[in-house]
Amino acid sequence: MSQAFDFTMLSPTVRYHVQDRVAIITIDNPPVNGLNDACRRGIHAGVQRFMEDADVDAAVLMGAGKGFSGGADIRQFNTAAAQTRPMTRDIIALIEQCPKPVIAAIHGIALGGGLELALGCHYRVATRDARLGLPEVNLGLIPGGGGTQRLPRLIGVAAALDLIQSGKTVSGAEALSLGLVDGCVDNDLLASSVDFARRQLSALAEHPVLGRKPMENTPAVEFSARLAAVSPKARNAMAQRVSIQCVEAAVTLPFEDGLTFERARFDELVAGPESKALRHLFFAEREAPKLPGVEVNGHARPVSSVAILGAGTMGVGIAMAFANAGIPVRLVEREQAALDRGLALIRNNYEVTAGKGKLSRSDMEARIGRITPTLNFDDIANADLVIEAVFEDMTVKKDLFARLDKICKPNAILATNTSRLSIDEMAAATTRPQDVVGLHFFSPANVMRLLEVVQGDRTGLDVIAACMQMAQQIGKIPVLVKVCEGFVGNRMLTPYWREAGFLLEEGASPVEIDSALTRFGMAMGPLTMADLAGLDINWATRKRLAPTRPAHLRYSKVADRICEMGRFGQKTDAGYYRYAPGSRTPVPDPEIDGLIVQCAAEAGIARREVTEEEIVDRCMLALVNEGAHILEDGIAQRASDIDVVYVHGYGFPAWRGGPMYYAQTLGLPEVLRRIRALRDRHGEHWTPAPLLEKLVASGAVSFP
Repeated sequence: MSQAFDFTMLSPTVRYHVQDRVAIITIDNPPVNGLNDACRRGIHAGVQRFMEDADVDAAVLMGAGKGFSGGADIRQFNTAAAQTRPMTRDIIALIEQCPKPVIAAIHGIALGGGLELALGCHYRVATRDARLGLPEVNLGLIPGGGGTQRLPRLIGVAAALDLIQSGKTVSGAEALSLGLVDGCVDNDLLASSVDFARRQLSALAEHPVLGRKPMENTPAVEFSARLAAVSPKARNAMAQRVSIQCVEAAVTLPFEDGLTFERARFDELVAGPESKALRHLFFAEREAPKLPGVEVNGHARPVSSVAILGAGTMGVGIAMAFANAGIPVRLVEREQAALDRGLALIRNNYEVTAGKGKLSRSDMEARIGRITPTLNFDDIANADLVIEAVFEDMTVKKDLFARLDKICKPNAILATNTSRLSIDEMAAATTRPQDVVGLHFFSPANVMRLLEVVQGDRTGLDVIAACMQMAQQIGKIPVLVKVCEGFVGNRMLTPYWREAGFLLEEGASPVEIDSALTRFGMAMGPLTMADLAGLDINWATRKRLAPTRPAHLRYSKVADRICEMGRFGQKTDAGYYRYAPGSRTPVPDPEIDGLIVQCAAEAGIARREVTEEEIVDRCMLALVNEGAHILEDGIAQRASDIDVVYVHGYGFPAWRGGPMYYAQTLGLPEVLRRIRALRDRHGEHWTPAPLLEKLVASGAVSFP
C-alpha cells in the first residue's frame, strides 16, 4: 500500500494518499478549490479507489491551501464542462453507497457546491473559524447539488431556509451549534479528522446518509408567508422565491423527487437572464480593483492614519467608513458648532444601527472612539491620507489644497471627495501633483459600497494602488476613472436627466417617468432621485457649464424654472414633487404640472401621449450611449466598471447587470439601430458614439 505522503494524482487538481489506513483525498485547485470538471473527476476517482481498497478503513476529504472548497467553477456555467460527468451529485451518490466512513475536513471556506459536497459525506469536522454556507442566491441561483434537500434534514427546515434564502455564512463554531458539523477544532484539522474517522469505525455499523434521513417534525414553516415576504426589489428576488419552493419540496416530496425538482429549478435559473447578469456583476466587482499590468499590493503606499476635512454629511460618512474598518480618523472643522453637529450625527447613526441589533454597544463606542474631533488644522500634519469633503467650489478647493501642500508630511496622499470637479486643477495648486487623487464616495458614505478613484494626469501609480487597496480594506468596491466633468457616474447622469426633462415637455408626467423606470428596476426614478440629491446642486453645475453648451441644441428649462421658484427638492419640501414636513414620500404637484406645460409651450413643443416603453428606452439608451463615449475617451478602464458604478452608486437593477451589460442583452446592432432612430427623430443629442458604430461594424457582441 501507499505510505503517508506518497501522493497519487487522480487529476491535475486532486491527489490521494493513505495515512495509517485512512485515505486522504485532497482538492488542490487554487485559489478556492473550485469544483470544475477536472476536479470532480479526480474526487470521484478518489472515492472509487478508497471504496475498492480493502486495506483502507476510512477516508478524509479536504482542501489544500486556504479552504475546503468555494463550490462550483462559476466560469463553467452555461458551458458543456458544467454538465460533464461526474457531477457533484454523482460523487455524493457514490459516497452514499460506501459502507466505510467519509469525513469532510473543513477549513477556510465550504461554500455552495463545496458545502453540498460536505453534506454528502457521512461526517463533517471544521475549524472554528471556517465559513460555511450556501450563497447561491447572491448569484441568482439556488444550490443545485442537493443542498436544499439535505440541509433541512440535517439542521431543520427553518434554520436551513434561513441560510439558503439569505445566502449568509456561519462560522465553524456556529455550524456546530446548528448541528451542521459533527466536530470543531482549533488546529491540526487533518490529525483531528483522522482521529474522528477512527472513532467512527467502532461506533456505528452504518454511517449516516442524509439522503436516507427522514424529515423530522420541526416547527411549522409558513412557506406562503416566506414567499410573500420576499421584496420584489431584491436583486435576487427570483432566486429567493425558488429557494423557498425547493425547501418546501424537501418537506413535501420524497428525497429523490426533491432532488429532481431542485435540479430542474437550478437549470432554469442558470439559463435565465437574471443569474447571468448577477454572475457578470460578480466578476465585474472582482475585476474593478485590478490595474492592468500592476500588482497593487507591491506598489501601494501605506495608509494607517486618515484625516477628514469637513464634518458635514459626506465627511461624517467617510469618517465612519474608516472607523468601521478599525482605522483611526481625525475629523477637522473650522467651527465648534459644525464639529458638534457632525459628532452628534455620527453618534445618532451608530445608535440607529445598535438599536437594530446589528452592533453591540461596546463596538459602537470603540468605533466612535476612533474618530478624533479637532479644530486645529495642523493636527492633520502626520496623516497618511487626507480627504477633503468641503463645499463643492473650485476656488475653495484650490485654496485648501495649497494649504495642505504646506502642512502635510511628504508622501501623504491628498484626496478630494469632489463629484465633478477637475482633480488636475486642484493638483496644480500644489507642488506635489503626484500625491493628489480623487476619492468620490457616495452618500451615505458609511453605507454605499461604491468608490470612484479618480486618477489625475500626474497622480502617482503608488497613490492609485494605495487607494484601491484602502478601498477594499474599508469594504468599498473601487473603480478607477479618469478626469472629466462628472467622471463616470455623474457624467452619465447628464443625458439621463436630459431625456427625463425632454420627456416631461413632450407629455409625460413626473410620476409616469419615475414609475416607468422603477418598474424597469431602478431603485428610484430620475426625478425622485434629483429631489433627493438636491436640485440646487445640479442647477449650480448647469450654470457653471452654460457657456460651453452649444446654443443650437435643445435645452429643457423645466429644472431651472423649478429651482428659480426656490424648490430644491426634499431639503425644501418641494421640487418636482411636494413633500410633507419630515417626509420623503413624493406627492404629485399640479403647480409643477402647469409649469411643465408652460415650458413646453414656450419651446414650441406639441405635447402627446408618451408610452412607458419610450420612457425606458430613451433613458436607458442615453446611459448606454454616454457610457460608450466614456470608454472611447479612456475615462473608464472597462465596460464592466461602468456597470459596477451604476449598480452600486445609482440604483441600476443588479439583475439586469448594469447599463453596458443591458445593452449587450439587447444586442449591440439593435442598440445602434434604436439610437440612430432617436437621432433622426430628436436630433444631434442622439449622435451614436463612434465606439458603438465601430463595434457593430466589426461584429462585436460586447463592449470592451
